[in-house]
Amino acid sequence: MPAIEIGRICTKIVGKESGRKCVVVDIIDQNFVLVTGPKSVSGIKRRRVNIKHLMPLDKLVNIQKGASDEEVLAQLKNSNLIDYMKAREKIVLA
Repeated sequence: MPAIEIGRICTKIVGKESGRKCVVVDIIDQNFVLVTGPKSVSGIKRRRVNIKHLMPLDKLVNIQKGASDEEVLAQLKNSNLIDYMKAREKIVLA
């Protein structure tokens, strides 16, 4: 099981969005992935992110590669993960 895969819910651990959750929508190359919050849920816009800035979580959403924000939002609602995505995590780096 790969840690970073399409549909994996991750937490951003670096930058102004640290502690917010996002969903991996596409894998660009070995260092970068395309993620979305969607912005209406967790505040993260659809953007390219270095995988070193993500902490994969144990939850997975069933989406297709390159899914739109609306499709991701629909799957989050079907999986009852909207409140989980809205909750911000405290990041402690050792």
